[in-house]
Amino acid sequence: MTTMLPAVATKVAKLAKNAKKKNLSAIFVLFAGFAVHVGILIAQQRPADLILFNGKVVTVDARFSTAQAVAVSGERITAVGPDKEVLALAGDATRRVDLQGKTVVPGLIDNHMHLLRAGTTWQREVRWDGVGTRKQALDLLRRRVAAVKPGEWIYSLGGWTLEQFADDSRPFALAELDQIAPANPVFLQASYYRGYVNSRAMEALGIAGPSNVIDEANVRAAAAKLPVASGPELEASTRQMVSELNKAGLTAFGSAACEPNVLPIYRRWAEQKKLNVRVFCIVGFGPGTPEQVTNVLPQIRSMKMRQGDAFINDIAYGETVYGPLHDPMFIRASNPQPDQLAQWRRIATEVAKAGLPLHVHANLTATIGAFLGQIELINRDYPIKELRWTLAHVNQIDASHLARMKALGMSAAVHPWAVINGGINRTVFGDAALDMAPLRTIQMSGVPWGLGSDGSRANQILPFQTIAWAVTGRMVGGTEVLRSSQRLTREEALTAHTRGNAWLVFQEKNLGSIEVGKLADLVVLDRDYLTVPADQIKDITAVQTIVNGRIAYDRP
Repeated sequence: MTTMLPAVATKVAKLAKNAKKKNLSAIFVLFAGFAVHVGILIAQQRPADLILFNGKVVTVDARFSTAQAVAVSGERITAVGPDKEVLALAGDATRRVDLQGKTVVPGLIDNHMHLLRAGTTWQREVRWDGVGTRKQALDLLRRRVAAVKPGEWIYSLGGWTLEQFADDSRPFALAELDQIAPANPVFLQASYYRGYVNSRAMEALGIAGPSNVIDEANVRAAAAKLPVASGPELEASTRQMVSELNKAGLTAFGSAACEPNVLPIYRRWAEQKKLNVRVFCIVGFGPGTPEQVTNVLPQIRSMKMRQGDAFINDIAYGETVYGPLHDPMFIRASNPQPDQLAQWRRIATEVAKAGLPLHVHANLTATIGAFLGQIELINRDYPIKELRWTLAHVNQIDASHLARMKALGMSAAVHPWAVINGGINRTVFGDAALDMAPLRTIQMSGVPWGLGSDGSRANQILPFQTIAWAVTGRMVGGTEVLRSSQRLTREEALTAHTRGNAWLVFQEKNLGSIEVGKLADLVVLDRDYLTVPADQIKDITAVQTIVNGRIAYDRP
């Protein structure tokens, strides 16, 4: 356990031994002085507000050490160690939680999500994150139909694909959806790949023709027509979403957009000390033409980062630098053109000149290589090593890319779309999909990195589902989609979703591990992550989630 008092006691004992047989008054003065010093330290070490004990505390520190107990005072961790020593810090008002052997891990962090937007739709959605069978998915849909009024929209905006249904991966037929929801329009979006609607939805969306399937080219436009929440409904929808994130063990995320109509809700909750998730915004302009690039350059020069706090902050420029070079999800290869890269470099150069971090969408081999070529040129005039520039998604990254990134001092935010899109990836990329993303190659490269999701539409959002994929190589539903040579150990995978991501959201001094002085974001798990059978990792949820020293989620 780390605490100030034992160090002082040791020093006093050493000095007393050295003063033995010396002038008594000198000894008296010596001990009197240290008694005052110890008294001051005791006064500073006020009783803990919360102590979790009799458990398995997986600290995810540099040694990946474990302990029995952890103490929290205010918003920070004040002790980690054996039960006896930590419980000694309790006072009359201390809340004691007997873990009864349960495992505690740091609050999980996702380095790149789109959750502020998700709050506008969450209440109307049927979420199929982690649902491994078609039967279970349809049961959830039927339950929603029974709970809403006739005419109300029901939709599911991504986070799943047909290929995750182990029992039956057939598309949803028009007659089937009409039978389930005869009085409600239904829109089911499978990742960004396909959409399936019933007759009511076809009428509402103006879709003519016999097919109820919306193809990849039109699925985003169709989703944009759906009703979204605003006002009090938006706040209730967002609150429901945050609660479900906490249940999944998530306590912080990098937001690839911080929508201005939603962010004020988070700010108000933070001021009221009711915000149960930390939001780190990736902000930018995403110009799509040379003229738009010219217009945004002055705005980049005036941008400031990390002016907020440990709950809400702007952390990087991104995620799109230049619109035409934003890789779509399901194309076989990209082909960045010189004129496009010239515009990309104009913006990235301004970001470097302004001393800003960069977090940029780069998924396919040619795009990753082209961006690194531009960054190497920029780096000659405006070194980026201390700016923490990050490539995001990187499903087709390879060892040569990583070596160049390491030389530049860059990081990787890894968002393995294969967790739900593994079947689609095999269709598009063939056997190469089994190396997307090459986790072992990334882990061994020496490049700082972390695991994220890019949820809630392109991917599912449950961190232990992502971790399970990294360890087992299996997507939702059980299909093997990552070859064994690219998988991680449990320790590596958990580190990538905690301490690794703390670096990517600029919070490595505050988050990512259970250590004295860090913010108290902790998750008590319903089973032991380190010993549970590997095929159960995906099913892990929180019994209790603590954010900033407050209990944010307590399983009923």
